[in-house]
This record gives sequence, C-alpha cells and structure tokens, in this order.
Amino acid sequence: MRLLGAVLAGGRSSRFGGDKALAVWKGRTLLEHAVASLAPHVETVVICGREGGLADRPAPDMGPLGGLNAALHHAAEQGFGAVLTTGCDMPVYPAELAQALAGTGAAVLKGQQLMGYWPASLAPLLDAHLAQDNSRSIYGWLERIGARIIERPEWVLPNINRPEDLAGLILKP
Repeated sequence: MRLLGAVLAGGRSSRFGGDKALAVWKGRTLLEHAVASLAPHVETVVICGREGGLADRPAPDMGPLGGLNAALHHAAEQGFGAVLTTGCDMPVYPAELAQALAGTGAAVLKGQQLMGYWPASLAPLLDAHLAQDNSRSIYGWLERIGARIIERPEWVLPNINRPEDLAGLILKP
C-alpha cells in the first residue's frame, strides 16, 4: 500500500511567540527536520496548512484536523492508502514508531497525537466531523473513529511549545 507523509504545519504557535515551523535547531528549521524525519517512512511528504503546501480543508484555522483532512483527501485523490502524520515541531520519527502505527484503522502515539497513521478512507468521515458543531479537538476525532493509541515509554519525544523548550532540546541517539 502506498503511504503519504504529511507534516501538519498550520498552527498559530501562540505559546511559542512566532512561527514555530521556521524556528532553527541545529542549522535547519523545525519544519525541515520534520520533513526529513518522516521521509524515510513514506513515498512522498506534503506540508499542510502553509503557503505552498496543501491548504487546510475545509477552511483555514481549523487546527490540526483541517491539515489532516487536506492530507486525507490528497491521499485518496492520488491513490495512497493511508497517511502518516507528524507535527512541524517534531524533529524525529523513529522507524519503530512508523511500524507500530501502521495497521488496521487509525492510530496515534499517546501524548503526541499528531504522530499518527490514518487510512485515506477516513476523508469523508472527517469532512462530516468538521461540518458538525464540535470543538474540533483531535481527542474528539480519535474517540469518534475508535483510533488505536500506541503507548511506548521508550518513545518520549520532544514537546516544543515555547522557545525555552527548543533551547533545551537534546535528543538521545
């Protein structure tokens, strides 16, 4: 099955105080790190929610679900069976994680819900979910579709919400 990679990069970064995707760590932007870390696990990578990438669907400012919806529809239109996602602030994507997420139905990493696996067939259901009056919370979406939650304590991945989180970022090999 063909697998599309999608970096969800349309957030406001309000706690970060600027465009988090363009923050530099080790000589490259966080967005560049996210794309590079996801690329080995998929056929191709798209960026969602940013100029030059896939526009959030059905409209901007819908949070990560708008970017995920754009990726799911793009995947379905281009013949991909599923989408592997990450956030623009995730500079690593362990190979073991990609393997653990893939399977039957949607799955996310506990504590990092943007790191997920989503069958492209979920596109119409996400359209319907976003058309309803709800908080557009990723947690509500996960509950609605019965997503698997993968819990692996060895995959404690960085959570970069503020400049000091980035400044103190040290990844273990």
